[in-house]
Amino acid sequence: MPLITYRQALNEALAEEIERDENVVLIGEEVAEYNGAYKVTEGLWAKYGDKRVVDAPISEAGFIGMGVGASMLGVRPVMELMFWSFAYVAMDQMINNAATVRYMSGGLINCPIVVRGPANGGTNVGATHSHTPENLFASMPGLKVVVPATAYDAKGLMKAAIRDDDPVYVMENTLLYGEKWEVPTNDELEEGELVIPLGVADLKREGTDLSIIAHGRCVIESLKAAEVLKHDHGLDVEVLDLRSIRPLDEDAILATVRKTNNVLLVDENRPFCGVSSMIATIIQEKAFDDLDGPIMRVNTIDAPAIYSPGVEPHQLPNVDRIVAKVLDMQISK
Repeated sequence: MPLITYRQALNEALAEEIERDENVVLIGEEVAEYNGAYKVTEGLWAKYGDKRVVDAPISEAGFIGMGVGASMLGVRPVMELMFWSFAYVAMDQMINNAATVRYMSGGLINCPIVVRGPANGGTNVGATHSHTPENLFASMPGLKVVVPATAYDAKGLMKAAIRDDDPVYVMENTLLYGEKWEVPTNDELEEGELVIPLGVADLKREGTDLSIIAHGRCVIESLKAAEVLKHDHGLDVEVLDLRSIRPLDEDAILATVRKTNNVLLVDENRPFCGVSSMIATIIQEKAFDDLDGPIMRVNTIDAPAIYSPGVEPHQLPNVDRIVAKVLDMQISK
């Protein structure tokens, strides 16, 4: 099974979907001749030409609006944002139009658009380039929000997103692009290709003492923390990867809570109105009697991203903060 990077997995998914469906088109700033700001689209313009891989001007409101309109006419556009922070100048198209068209047309018109690109902090590009917006978009009915944590999930979820008839927004953590995971080739799969259904969480690590529920890069940090907690403190930690925020796999969340009876939510959103706030409410409403103690959280510090390379990493959830929070919970075995 090949070991490939997160960006290579996304590249494979895009290439396979271009080959499979003549209606799939990639559009975004520098996605063509330059091969993408983070090289996710490397080689695709050279192979498929400028009718399938299209450069857009620096005008998110314009080219996202174009994609929404094209999707309503049968095209399946995959739009790349250079940073998810730039989505805010296209909010009318992404929320007021893409999210509502199926409802406002009485189900007559779909909007099968995918918007993807790098999100989150950690790369020292300042507060206006480091937003973590999955909670904002997931709060909008009509939208689906996907946050892959590994190359395997990135490929399978991207292919499912492109085939979905609703708007799907895929948020890729910038820090993961160069990380490698095993991803099977299509020849190695009985199904012939890797497609992961949206809304199905993945139990990345089984345990009995505590459930960590996370998504995106926080899954990777949580898995590292689980190893430290096992080795240094004898705690057996379970790690559940949500994979998509909407649809949300509530059954998987409640199952792990009822198994371990202790919950830590790790979320790169800030604590106020973040994804972890929503999950805590679900657990409180549906599994309160299964808890042995309060639900705890590790979030990004509640302040704009700090530019300084020496300070920004301490704002984000990381192994040290996760381990410290678990030890504060004083879980009895």
